[in-house]
Amino acid sequence: MGGTFDPIHRGHLAIAAHVQAVLGLERILFIPAARPPHKPLGSVSRVEDRVAMVRLAIADRPGFELSLVEVERPGPSYTADTVAELAARERAAGRTPDLTLILSDETFRDLPGWHEPERLLAACRIAVVRRPGYAAPDRSWLAAQAPGAADRVDFLEGPRLDISSTSIRKLVAEGRSIRGLVPPAVERYVADHHLYRRTSTP
Repeated sequence: MGGTFDPIHRGHLAIAAHVQAVLGLERILFIPAARPPHKPLGSVSRVEDRVAMVRLAIADRPGFELSLVEVERPGPSYTADTVAELAARERAAGRTPDLTLILSDETFRDLPGWHEPERLLAACRIAVVRRPGYAAPDRSWLAAQAPGAADRVDFLEGPRLDISSTSIRKLVAEGRSIRGLVPPAVERYVADHHLYRRTSTP
């Protein structure tokens, strides 16, 4: 499960837990993007802060792990490269790669415009989770965009939590509470490190 996680919130955790339970996944890797190619440079918080918040959010959750694969790799954080690297690590450990990428239906619709989407689809399964307010892509759309890949995609009805990192950042900037939207440790981190506050201008 990749993303900017700016910040990670309860919606991310609920989706991960739901997909893990429904598909019987051994573990969930949370992979903060170091340089998200779809975000303007400087538009996201420092990767050190985003990594720290992920670590705090999953600290007491068995089966959830932090992966620094994109942080440790130079260049843009392309998901196709990440999946290829994770698969190579599995093979090096003597295991057959069996990877599932978790996406929201909103993000899944953008997949044809990603870096090397065909290589990505060939290397892993994809779990597409419904997000409130967005129409679900159907199998006919998938067949048109990625012929032959339908059997590698699972469409899931996820937890209906209408939470976004954008709305959380806005609440903090307005001086409002984010209690209940993020784990308590993340709430404290945001406050202690003065994240997302508006900067005054002369």
